[in-house]
Amino acid sequence: MKRLTAIGFEGSANKIGVGIVTLDGSILSNPRHTYITPPGHGFLPRETAHHHLEHVIPLVRSALDDAGLTPADIDCICYTRGPGMGAPLQVCAVAVRVLSQLWGKPIVAVNHCVAHIEMGRVVTGADDPVVLYVSGGNTQVIAYSEGRYRIFGETIDIAVGNCLDRFARVLTLSNDPSPGYNIEQLAKKGEQFLDLPYVVKGMDVSFSGILSYIEATAVEKLKNNECTPADLCYSLQETVFAMLVEITERAMAHCDKKDVLIVGGVGCNERLQEMMRIMCAERGGRLFATDDRYCVDNGAMIAYTGLLAFAHGVTTSLEDSTFTQRFRTDEVHAIWREKAIINEEIVTSDGKFGDSMTAVEF
Repeated sequence: MKRLTAIGFEGSANKIGVGIVTLDGSILSNPRHTYITPPGHGFLPRETAHHHLEHVIPLVRSALDDAGLTPADIDCICYTRGPGMGAPLQVCAVAVRVLSQLWGKPIVAVNHCVAHIEMGRVVTGADDPVVLYVSGGNTQVIAYSEGRYRIFGETIDIAVGNCLDRFARVLTLSNDPSPGYNIEQLAKKGEQFLDLPYVVKGMDVSFSGILSYIEATAVEKLKNNECTPADLCYSLQETVFAMLVEITERAMAHCDKKDVLIVGGVGCNERLQEMMRIMCAERGGRLFATDDRYCVDNGAMIAYTGLLAFAHGVTTSLEDSTFTQRFRTDEVHAIWREKAIINEEIVTSDGKFGDSMTAVEF
């Protein structure tokens, strides 16, 4: 019996990725390409979109070749509707519209944040954890409840990844492979901890004040040889990660959950994983995390999440296959969490069989 198969397009920021997956979570291919700017510079929407335009078709060919498939083998085409940067998002939306008509395949629009969660769950085997979603554009503490991923805490200004990236520009660190990664490596050499603002407001966090403070003091302290760049990176990491551990633990207590899943690009950081693992162990729980293959934006996470929705009858019309820079995690009805697919049948949460499904196999 043929397995449901989807191709997914991710291009919400500086990475363009195309992945092909099956409904059982098998990742058949997952190539991507990153737009890297010079040290001290971020990435602008127009230039990022041009990068995505240049690489999207070669990535489609690469994904199909790596998976050993043709367009005829694809059941649906999934793409990131949002959140993200407008111009890069538009590239994937347009590409998907064209391929849908060329290949005669249905479209499924996907929430970028939810895709990170579902990819993390299928790769790690985490069942129902509290999720810490940390990336360049998002910082949220999330838990599933009654059909949706509910946001229990988040940043009230900039994301933690944006905070780290912007400080990397102050130090003119390389953007290859990413500024956050290079801050992490430099922080390992830090020996002196510098007190920085620690801003937790209930379940929410704020990073803009910390960034402003360290930007203002970094140049002066470095000029006077009061510390090293490594000390600054170490101090910044320890402070912002402690804030994230605090609000995650508070959400665990509120939701009565013991496990934590970290997703998003910053989730690759080994120090963040270490701090969260210690906290989880103290509460008798477990930490689930992945490496940069799945933490960092990729097409497979879009394909898999879209396929979960498609298997439950969800599609997006050509007219509605648009994009949005703002798309809240809790706007999505995660119908697949309410119903499980077993032996070609949809089983509801009460254990009763619902509408029959075809072409589904585990």
